Amino acid sequence: MRKLTMYNFITLNGFYKGINEDISWHRHGGEEEGFSQDSLQHNNTLVFGRVTYQMMASYWPTPMAMESMPEVAKGMNSAEKIVFSNTLTQADWHNTKILTGDITETMRKLKQQPGNDMTILGSGSIVSQMANANLIDNYEIMIDPVAIGNGTPLFNGIQNNLNLKLINSRVFKSGVILLSYEPQ
Repeated sequence: MRKLTMYNFITLNGFYKGINEDISWHRHGGEEEGFSQDSLQHNNTLVFGRVTYQMMASYWPTPMAMESMPEVAKGMNSAEKIVFSNTLTQADWHNTKILTGDITETMRKLKQQPGNDMTILGSGSIVSQMANANLIDNYEIMIDPVAIGNGTPLFNGIQNNLNLKLINSRVFKSGVILLSYEPQ
C-alpha cells in the first residue's frame, strides 16, 4: 500500500500562508535546501491542490529556480505530479496529471494501487480533506521562527481532533524545526 505524507511549513502561530498566499516569510537556507534535495530522492509522487500547483508550476521550471536551487528545481521538475482540481483543464508542468471529482475517494484508490509513495506539498485544503478522511500516514511540519499577523491555519477546516505521535524532530541552524508525526 502506498503511503501519503503531508509536508508543509508554518509560522510559530500556525499559519501555512499569509494574506494573498504570501509565503515570503519562509526560511529556506542551505540546510533546508539540503533537506528538500534529500526528500526528492525518495521519488514520491507530489500532490497539489490547484492554487499550490499553479504557484509551484510558475516557479520551479524557470531559469531563476534553476539558478537559485538547481538540485531542488531538477527534482521538482522531474517528479511525477498530481493536481486535484475541478477547474484546471490543462497542466503544462512536466509529468503532471489532473484528477477531478471526489478527492478523498480518489486518494483512497490511489493508495491501494502500486506506485511510489505520495507527498502533499502545501495545499492546505487538500491536507484538511485528507486528514478528515484519515488518509495521511505521516505529517512533516517545518516550523519557521516567525509569527505573522494573519493568514490561513494549517489545519483550517478539520472536523475531528488529530491525535498524533512525534516520531522524529530536527533543528536547523536557522532556527527552523522539523517535526515528523504519525497518527496514533
